[in-house]
Amino acid sequence: MRVGVVGLGYWGPNLARNLAAIPGCQLAWLCDADEHARTRLAPSFPAARLTGELDELLADDQLDAIVLATPVPTHAELAIAVAEAGKHCFVEKPLATTTADAERAVQAADRAGRILMVGHLLEYHPAVARLKELIVSEELGELFYIYGNRLNLGKLRADENALWSLGAHDVSVVLHLIDEEPDECFAHGASYVRPGVQDVVFCYLRFPSGIVAHLHLSWLDPHKERRMTVVGARRMATFDDMLIEGKLTIYDKGFDEDTRSWGEYIARSGDTFSPRIPNVEPLRIECEHFIDCIRHGATPRSDGHSGLRVVRVLERLQQSLQPVLPE
Repeated sequence: MRVGVVGLGYWGPNLARNLAAIPGCQLAWLCDADEHARTRLAPSFPAARLTGELDELLADDQLDAIVLATPVPTHAELAIAVAEAGKHCFVEKPLATTTADAERAVQAADRAGRILMVGHLLEYHPAVARLKELIVSEELGELFYIYGNRLNLGKLRADENALWSLGAHDVSVVLHLIDEEPDECFAHGASYVRPGVQDVVFCYLRFPSGIVAHLHLSWLDPHKERRMTVVGARRMATFDDMLIEGKLTIYDKGFDEDTRSWGEYIARSGDTFSPRIPNVEPLRIECEHFIDCIRHGATPRSDGHSGLRVVRVLERLQQSLQPVLPE
C-alpha cells in the first residue's frame, strides 16, 4: 500500500511516522510547498520522495492513497482533487469550512468509488471506544446528557475561532456516542483577544431522543482540560484525556426510586472505578484503520458522510454564534 502525506507542518509528521510504521504500508511521498519542512523530515524517511507539488502525487499511478494535513480552508478542494485522481483520501478534521464544500467532497469520493476518511482522532481513542461500549450495552442506563470542557491558555488563531479549532473534536465525539444529529444547535461566544475571533464559545445541542449536550471551548483559560462527562440513568462516566492513567472513570451514582414511598427517590453513591484501557496511540489506531479499510473495501468509522455531519453541526452552531458581551 503506497501512501503520500501532503502538509508537513505540525500534524503531518505524526501521520507520516505512524503510516511508515504500519506493516505493508509504504510512505512513498512527502509533499509540502515549504522546502524547509521537506528537508527537515527527509532524514527520518529516506525512502520517501520529496516534492512541493501535489500534482506529482496525483499523477503517480502507483500511489494508492493521499493523506492531507494541510490548512483547513484547503481540505475540501484538495480532497476533491484526490478523489478525481482515483486515489483514496484521508483528510484531517474538519472536512470543510462549509456544508456545501463538505458535500462536494463526499460526492466526489462517491463518484470515484474511493474511500474518504476524516481524521476525527478521538473516535479512535481506546477510552472513547470503551465509553461507546458502555452506552451501547446500556451499562449507563438511559442516556440523559453529555458535557465537555476543552480549555487551555492556548495558541491564538486569526483564521478560525475556538468553535472550529476546538469544537470539531468534541462535536465528533458527541455525535459518535449518541449516534444522532441534533435538532437544536445554539452557541454563544465572545472575542476578548482578537476582534471578531471568538476565543471562548459555549455550545448547546439537543437531540431528537431528548439527550442534550453542552460544550465549553476556550483557548483563554487558566486550566488545561480535555474532559467529557456522560450522565446516564444508572451510572455516569468521565473521559479525561489529560490523565496518564485512569482516562475513563465510571461512577455508580444516580437516583433510585424509593420502594417505601411512591414517587420518592433516594440518591445512590456506589463504587467508582476505572476499567483497563489499552495503552495504544490513538493516531496509530486511526492510521491502521484507514489502511485496513482500503485493503478490505470497508467503510471507515469516520467516513466522509460522518465528517459531513460534523461540519453541518459546526456550521449551524456558527450561524447562531452571538457575542456574550457587546463588541
